[in-house]
Amino acid sequence: MIDRTRLLYAPFLLYLAVALGLSFGAATEARAEKTDTPGSSLTQKPFAIRAFHLDLRIQVMTLPAVEALVQKLHDAGINTLIMEYEANYPFGRDPLIPGRYAYTKEEIVSLVGFCNGLGIDLIPLQQSFGHVDYILRNDRYAALREDEKDLSQVCPLETEKDSLLFSALYKELAATHTSRYIHIGCDETHLLGHCPKCRKKAAEVGISRLYLDYVRMLCNIVIGMGKRPVLWADIALKYPEALQTLPKGTIFVDWNYGWEMSRFGEHEKLVKSGFEIWGAPALRSHPDNFFLTQWEKHFKNIRDFIPQCRKLGYNGIVMTSWSTSGEYSSVYESEDGLTDLFAIRHVYPITGFNILLAAYAKAIADPAPLEIEAFVQDYCAGQYGFGKDQARLFWQALRTAPYEVNKGTVRGAPISLEKLTDSIETAAAIFNSLRPAKNQEEFAQYRLMTDIRLQYLRLLEIEKQVNMPAFHAGDIPPVLQKLKDLRSTAAALDQGFIELNKSGFYLSELQEENRLRNRRLEALYERLGRIR
Repeated sequence: MIDRTRLLYAPFLLYLAVALGLSFGAATEARAEKTDTPGSSLTQKPFAIRAFHLDLRIQVMTLPAVEALVQKLHDAGINTLIMEYEANYPFGRDPLIPGRYAYTKEEIVSLVGFCNGLGIDLIPLQQSFGHVDYILRNDRYAALREDEKDLSQVCPLETEKDSLLFSALYKELAATHTSRYIHIGCDETHLLGHCPKCRKKAAEVGISRLYLDYVRMLCNIVIGMGKRPVLWADIALKYPEALQTLPKGTIFVDWNYGWEMSRFGEHEKLVKSGFEIWGAPALRSHPDNFFLTQWEKHFKNIRDFIPQCRKLGYNGIVMTSWSTSGEYSSVYESEDGLTDLFAIRHVYPITGFNILLAAYAKAIADPAPLEIEAFVQDYCAGQYGFGKDQARLFWQALRTAPYEVNKGTVRGAPISLEKLTDSIETAAAIFNSLRPAKNQEEFAQYRLMTDIRLQYLRLLEIEKQVNMPAFHAGDIPPVLQKLKDLRSTAAALDQGFIELNKSGFYLSELQEENRLRNRRLEALYERLGRIR
């Protein structure tokens, strides 16, 4: 039986082989020759860890789809996969933690074996401080919560209970993963010092001790299992003076998605701390969502940050790929009765971002900074058979007006919502005019993303109209007709979304994504439709 998921990636792999010099091994040898030249500007050593981070908090990929992605990563010269399972690891200790789409133990063992066979190290990521809503939502762990409503963070002073929980979870992960690393998360712990006990402790010893004492406990658990702990560096950067309290085997991942190096704190002190550091740009990140992808920002992030990581001597590089923000909206049936959690900010599935993955592969293989427009030209020629003029049109459409809209106002540009919509209409027309000679299904993802964005902006125009003080019941009929037209378009977009992504995701997932994406439209239609 032909595996359709693997066939989808075959042209992409052929492009990579040509673009990277037939093989990553050949590119590595060429790069090694350059580094032997005294005085060369390209003397930085290659990254030992060349990783891709797969976020499975939503949009859980089927096992065949993950294996196809792993093959693609391998052929792109990537040697490490960091899996953020969240509720999709089959923890046996507590059957309430795994979610609807959790893999089986057999599937995990099979995937790890598949990765090992390709020389890819699969590192499990287990959030252990913040971003643990999916654990703390269960009453069994109510005593560990830093806050009774915001369930994102454990209380770092519940040391004994926290240690028992995460020791058990790490043990289960270690039983199915052969990696020498466990990623313990520990980013964005915004509730530090929030509960009365923590507030009192922070007043006595400081927030840095509150954070680092807890992280040290986690690191020691991992080290006691013969593994090395990996964690995000954003919070640690705030307290560089206290870093030396952590075990020397700790590895920090310095994530930077296009901002100043000092955004999180005194970066130079982290670099000089003696700890191993990996860098991390992003393929999908804030403010990306279903209706907006800031393509040029991600290209520039790859171009700028990866060379910085080389210059700083980082041992590894990780391309992060966030399917959501990691924050949740809670649904309560009563003041204290939690019904469900919904992920805030869904991003278009990873299937639509092959071009950025290829840019990352080229950037880690070539010591020179990525030349974005030249890369796009080459990618369009190799993947779609486009000439230079077509490639320029493609790049123009891809990066058109990447602005957010809030309450009818366009952020970051002095243009109206109507002008923004016009710009996206032009981009959609460009994508529809381009006729790729090959890889039409991959190219269709760009068209669909742009059509979804255009649909959204047209809805925002209607929302802006109905929120004007002068709007009254007599204005509803023509607005209602516009909403009906949008609903009709939405049905076609929903079907296209399922067709393009059904080989990699569960049908019920895709249907849920469609429902959530259209909820704003449906809510307005239902409210206005009752008035005749």
